[in-house]
This record gives sequence, C-alpha cells and structure tokens, in this order.
Amino acid sequence: MDIQSVGVVGAGTMGNGIAQVCAAAGLQVTMVDVSGNAVERGLAMIAANLGRQVKRGTIGADELDAIVARVHGTTHYEALKSVDVVIEAATENLELKLRILRQIEQIVGHGALIATNTSSISITQLAAVLERPDRCIGMHFFNPVPVMALVELIRGMQTSEESFSRAKALVDRIGKTAIDVRNSPGFAVNRILVPMLNEAIFALHEGLATPEDIDEGMMMGCNHPIGPLALADMIGLDTLLSVIQVFYDGFKDPKYRPAPLLVEMVAAGRLGRKSGRGFYQYS
Repeated sequence: MDIQSVGVVGAGTMGNGIAQVCAAAGLQVTMVDVSGNAVERGLAMIAANLGRQVKRGTIGADELDAIVARVHGTTHYEALKSVDVVIEAATENLELKLRILRQIEQIVGHGALIATNTSSISITQLAAVLERPDRCIGMHFFNPVPVMALVELIRGMQTSEESFSRAKALVDRIGKTAIDVRNSPGFAVNRILVPMLNEAIFALHEGLATPEDIDEGMMMGCNHPIGPLALADMIGLDTLLSVIQVFYDGFKDPKYRPAPLLVEMVAAGRLGRKSGRGFYQYS
C-alpha cells in the first residue's frame, strides 16, 4: 500500500519534528496531542523551524506555506481514522505508550501501520497489547528530527515483513536512512550513546572536571559535534534517566546504574533545555 498520509501522536519536540519531515516530503499529516496548547506549540515550532530555512535560503516562502498547510493539528484521536501510518511519539513512559497504542488501534483502519518512536522500550512488549501486533514496529527518529538523517527500524517478535517493508518505504520517502536493528533495550545507537552520557555525569559528580571542560574534551579530543553534558541537556535529563533505567532493569547489569547526580537533578526539576536549567543555564 502506497503511503500518502501519516498520523503523529505527540506534538512535542520529537512529534512536531516527525510531522515536519513527513509534510516536507509531500505527505498529509495529522498531529494529535491531548492538550490544545501543546498542539499550538507544535504547529508554531514547525513554522519557526521552516522560517529559519527560508532565511537560510534552503526553501522558499511558498514552500513553507505548502508544508505548513499539510499539517493538521488536533486533540481528537478520531482524526487518525483514515491515515496510512500512525507514529506514536509520546513521552518515554511504558504505561503511557501502551495506553496510546491501544487507543490508536481502536481508531485506525485495518491496514494502517502502527509505529512507535520509543528510544529504549521493547517493541515486542509494546506490540503485545495490540490485537494485531504484526503491524507494530519501532521507528526511532533522532533529535532534532529535521536535521538528523538516521531512523532505527526495530522489529518486535511479532512484526511482519510487510510492516517492516512499509516502514522502510516511509523512511526512504522522507529522505532519511534506515538501519535494521534487533529488539533489545536501547536498540543500537542509544545502547552505545546513553552509557557514555551517564559516564560523563559520573565524571562530573566525581569532580574530574567542570561541565565545560568535559564537553570541550569530548569535542576536541573525540571530534564530537556537541559535548555529552550539553547533549544530555538537549535530550532532556528525565528522558535520559528513563532510558538508562530501562537498560538497568532489562540487563540487570550494574554498569547501567544511573548516575546519582542524574537522579538528583531530575528530582529537582533540572531537566535541561526544556526546563531552562540542567548542566547549563538556558534563557
């Protein structure tokens, strides 16, 4: 089945980014969130991101208008009834995602592909709550979605070859590159990345260096485009803690224990860019 329309559940940073790249590829997009304010913020973010592209000369004003017009924001799940694919992009919380996936399946058509943008949770576990788990797949985008070229495609034990092929076709359509990853906590990229970020927080907690020096060391010494602590702030420290906790619970290996400083900062509400303060201050 040719994909012409996409639903995105979640209008936050990941959700509106996914909506933007799908609309830019010519697809009709329905972006759903439980909060009308969140929907409006998501639509505004898409317009702002595209506006920066107009200023850089990478797209024209007419193209901006056309892309924005292809994104419909709503608080009603019923708007997903006729879409070809739904991508769940809610907060990295197991119970929340299970509830949303059940709700999606009750609305969409029999032939719709159901994808989740989870960065760490088992696709097999998520798919198991569906009556047709064969049409569920992991499509893990990376932040910021309009910039990052990669999408991890993760099959659950139940995922059909047809579902994988359709997800791969969608990735190709929106100009991204897919890698085929086995279902395991954190999949491939985060399995490597998140422990590195956690270790950087341990290093800071132990007083090995300042946040600035840790980040500069990794940028200058390892050619990373952004330091690990600045990246953690961009990801969101609450999200980072959720992912490393999935590793710790899934592997039962102490090397994945969350850094105490990370736990304390999340408890204090210092979540990074989203809250205005993490390892750095943000205006």
